[in-house]
Amino acid sequence: MNDAPGSIIQLLKQACSLGLQSAGLTEPKTFIGNVISCSLPDHPYRARRIDMTDNGNPLLQDWHTPYQLPPFRQIRSEHFAPAFAVLFERHLAEIDALAENPAAPTFDNTVAAFDAAGARLDRVRLTFENLCSSESPPALQAVQREMAPLLAAHDSKVAMHAGFFARLDAVHQQAAMLDLSEEQQRLLQRLHTDFVRTGATLQGAARERFAAIATRLADLQTQFAQNILADESTYQLPLVSEADLGGLPDFLRESAQSAARERGVEGYVITLSRSLVQPFLTWSTRRDLRETAWRAWTSRGENPARDNRPLAREILMLRQEQARLLGYETFADYALADRMAGNASAVHALLSQVWEPAKASAGQERQALAEQAAVLGEPTSVEPWDWYYLAEKVRVARYALDDAQVKPYFSLDAMLAAMFDCAGRLFGLQFVEQTSEQTGVPLYHPDVRLWEVRRGGEQVGIFLGDNYARPNKQGGAWMHIYRRQTRNGGKVTPIVVNNNNFARTDKGPTLLSFDDVRTLFHEFGHGLHGLLSDVNYGRLSGTNVPQDYVELPSQLMENWATVPEVLAKHARHVTTGEPIPAELIERIRASQTFNQGFETVAYTSSALIDMALHLQSDPAGIDIARFDATERERIGVPREVGMRHRLPHFGHIFSGGYYAAGYYVYMWAEVLEADAFDAFEEAGNAFDSALADKLQRYVYSAGDSREQRSAFRAFRGRDPRAEPMLRKRDLLREE
Repeated sequence: MNDAPGSIIQLLKQACSLGLQSAGLTEPKTFIGNVISCSLPDHPYRARRIDMTDNGNPLLQDWHTPYQLPPFRQIRSEHFAPAFAVLFERHLAEIDALAENPAAPTFDNTVAAFDAAGARLDRVRLTFENLCSSESPPALQAVQREMAPLLAAHDSKVAMHAGFFARLDAVHQQAAMLDLSEEQQRLLQRLHTDFVRTGATLQGAARERFAAIATRLADLQTQFAQNILADESTYQLPLVSEADLGGLPDFLRESAQSAARERGVEGYVITLSRSLVQPFLTWSTRRDLRETAWRAWTSRGENPARDNRPLAREILMLRQEQARLLGYETFADYALADRMAGNASAVHALLSQVWEPAKASAGQERQALAEQAAVLGEPTSVEPWDWYYLAEKVRVARYALDDAQVKPYFSLDAMLAAMFDCAGRLFGLQFVEQTSEQTGVPLYHPDVRLWEVRRGGEQVGIFLGDNYARPNKQGGAWMHIYRRQTRNGGKVTPIVVNNNNFARTDKGPTLLSFDDVRTLFHEFGHGLHGLLSDVNYGRLSGTNVPQDYVELPSQLMENWATVPEVLAKHARHVTTGEPIPAELIERIRASQTFNQGFETVAYTSSALIDMALHLQSDPAGIDIARFDATERERIGVPREVGMRHRLPHFGHIFSGGYYAAGYYVYMWAEVLEADAFDAFEEAGNAFDSALADKLQRYVYSAGDSREQRSAFRAFRGRDPRAEPMLRKRDLLREE
């Protein structure tokens, strides 16, 4: 083997040097044959010797674990770089072989063959992505920083493989003459579009520059995400006296105490996990501490030691340059060309339907909060750190709905049972939990639980639940996969994981707010999208759909969290076992439109500013902080409401490109889901079997095997209407 730049040995040297540098070590490394020996510090993924052959690296071996899960106990951070180096070369060799095939290009030997290529790389990459999000100690974060540009560089090599693209393009040009199924036509179109959008048609210097930009963007976006994680994991607000704990219900005190223990400190702490900081803002009677917590929460990404603002500006500049290289005026034009919306005008047309009504509604809500503050003898000049606190007081008064009294009916285990029950009644699925003792497979963290997903006696997938916040886990809630469903090259069933960040308590069951319950069902909707996937090709599988469609299955599933018969069956008091009273269910359902002005303004302002950023034709001169403030003033964001995401911590659009110029997709999908659930309401049965069958066939199982407008039309019988979404948000204006 040689030691040329980009060779396996060079990549391995980089990986080993990274491990030593991150530990402050400089002792020599020895490279002997296929084995690299280097000393690395102790950490959760620790190894003393790295063997790049299949026998020495678990990532390169066959996985004989139950369900073919990754062998988490054997995997160390330092295994990833050498494994990727080997798998990059193997994957490129597969693409070379496809390109050099002497036979004329056909769908099978070109399109389907490409879809099946790189399976070993795919499983390691998915494992890496999941661990970097869910259980990422400093050693793995260092590897993530190193690997991000290398992964992007590999993707560019594949996307710009001239020999293979020539064959793919030849098949694409013959598409009308080929006897292809709808799904095969879709795969051909999607792959061809993928290649064109990632630079396959560029030549010369433009081609090289596009690849270089992709590599740099991967580096910047990883830094952005890790800066947010560092801010969230290191901050803590200590509560040292009984006065500091004023107003906090028992479950929140227990969670704050558990967070303190987890961080090795005594007493109580509030972290920047949403599951702690938002409840603190809701119940704390200490206005000064609420302000402290709110300022810390909204200033993530602005720490001078890890400032995300210059990173965000460079990301915008590079995205704009990429878009121009491909012939688009702005990055928004480029991003929207491959989504349902199609262009920025369609996005603004949707957002404009809610923006002014939402601001008006938020103004009325603010007045109600000021009146409540006067009753409490508190300042009536409502500040951002007052909103959650005063809104909770108004909600209790208006709906007789105290969240501290409601939460005992919503234990995590009971709500897991509720969502599994819904999946069973709708789609015939059974979730059977398997412990590590039963399977013999230790998962990557003790928090994680595993269920076999069965239907009619057949295992259709594996579902993992990772529901608690912890320091080495990114914030928020999300779904990912360890293995995607496909039948190309043999039947493969999916492994899906749902992540949440609920606050842990060591004193009894974990209790959820109703917003937490909706989040649980939301991510489960994504999970079902992966589990129920029933297509032939991996590129079209599960959640591999346009961003403004991917939120339909998740947001739609939230509706079943408010179905009275579901709550009556599963929402039982954690102490007494009594079912939730029917009148309390009705109060919960009635309260769902409460505070929707605030929620809609906070969301829509973020979507509007995301779009404004990515419509800039020359972002080089943008000052992120000034742009943030100027745009908020221009569109009239109420100061006391603010935005859901300020730009320095707007991970949706800066930690990766998936939601860039696309934060609007949640509302686009809400139009679809509100109209879709209306079909069940019109039927008078939330579990109507005929509708459930159509929903599975055209939404949850279809992946990207058919165009999304036609898929929705096949389910609903017509195009979607916005009225159900506006009504749901209490924004439907009477004519």
